Amino acid sequence: MYRLFNIRRPLSILVLGMVLLGGRTVAQTLPLAERLIELDSSLGEEWLIDSRAREDYLPLSIQFETQQNQAFCGVASMVMVLNALGIEAPDALEYGRKRFTQENIFNRKTDRVITQETIARQGMTLEELGAFLARYPVNTQVYHGGDVSLQEFRQLMVKNLQQPDDFVLVNYLRKSIEQELGGHISPVAAYHRQSDRFLILDVARYKYPPIWVSAEDLWNSTRTLDSVSGKTRGLVLVTSRDD
Repeated sequence: MYRLFNIRRPLSILVLGMVLLGGRTVAQTLPLAERLIELDSSLGEEWLIDSRAREDYLPLSIQFETQQNQAFCGVASMVMVLNALGIEAPDALEYGRKRFTQENIFNRKTDRVITQETIARQGMTLEELGAFLARYPVNTQVYHGGDVSLQEFRQLMVKNLQQPDDFVLVNYLRKSIEQELGGHISPVAAYHRQSDRFLILDVARYKYPPIWVSAEDLWNSTRTLDSVSGKTRGLVLVTSRDD
């Protein structure tokens, strides 16, 4: 189980180190709307320290991925989760060891859900995200934003974030939270009760930093229609299983 110590200096170093991974800094990203709070800010760090639902933060930040192209947000998010869960991976030649990458995550089983080439053209739908992950030894639960109330949405997410060894991926419309522009997928890493905000570790780190977004805004952004599936966006809960 991963634990964070309630000591400001070590946590600040961890936060800053995560944001700077890959040589990209917050200063190089697009400006944020006032209602979105950067993790790499005094308030953002305070909320992470105060959070009582942050079990996913450290394992995800250790495995943080930047999507390798504009359509691979779902792929990068799945790689983070599978590596954080310690799922057995193929050899990754570029790393000289076994770990999931945005290349070796694809295989014959996942191609039955959606191929690498199709994702590169149009991204992934929420149901494809859940079905793709289920080709590995994990359990997935898919919830469309249009099918859950704000209270149910919050409860599902918070319960997951309070427990180790499970993760939540959210599929939302950027425009709905005043970002640019279309549908997007990223992991959620923490919840701060007093502000009623969730922390999104955005895999498009060249575009936006990790942000705190209000539960209601995030919920509303998942209730938007995905034109490919004809259904609303939503969230996927992921836990490992024994095969």
